[in-house]
Amino acid sequence: MLTWNALVHTLISSEDIQRRVREMALEIHRDHPDGVHLIAVLKGAFVFLSDLARVLPGPCSLDFMAVSSYANNTSSSGQVQLLKDLGTGIEGRDVVIVEDIVDTGLTLAYLQRILRARAPRNLRTACLLSKPSRRKVDVTVEYIGFEIEDKFVVGYGLDYAEQYRNLPYIAVVGD
Repeated sequence: MLTWNALVHTLISSEDIQRRVREMALEIHRDHPDGVHLIAVLKGAFVFLSDLARVLPGPCSLDFMAVSSYANNTSSSGQVQLLKDLGTGIEGRDVVIVEDIVDTGLTLAYLQRILRARAPRNLRTACLLSKPSRRKVDVTVEYIGFEIEDKFVVGYGLDYAEQYRNLPYIAVVGD
């Protein structure tokens, strides 16, 4: 288990995160002025979703999915497992998947595929963090908070073995 002092440094400050979340909310509203259904991918995206929903102008509804591809590791296993499905249908709705981080793209590609099959009017994706250097599959992400290098990060909902989610900033672990 990592210790709290294993955090090397702050990568993205709380202030920078909040500024970018407000900007992303305006981008989403521009594309969905009549409202949007936000689907957070648990557990990591719950903080991002909460902040995003609170600053999003106009109507929005929320739902949650849970998937796993990491277990207690610092790298994706490549095997995506659906742990919790949506509570409501999305047919004919404007939907934005809210992800904490897009790394290999495997999890997001899986989610986009199963959600497209449910016939939303529009399906877009918002991620707080993107690691393009780690992509194994090509996925479309319309709203990106920050592009980062290939470092393992925690905070603002992201964890290592269920720890560090409560940090209000993004920090690099190890190195």
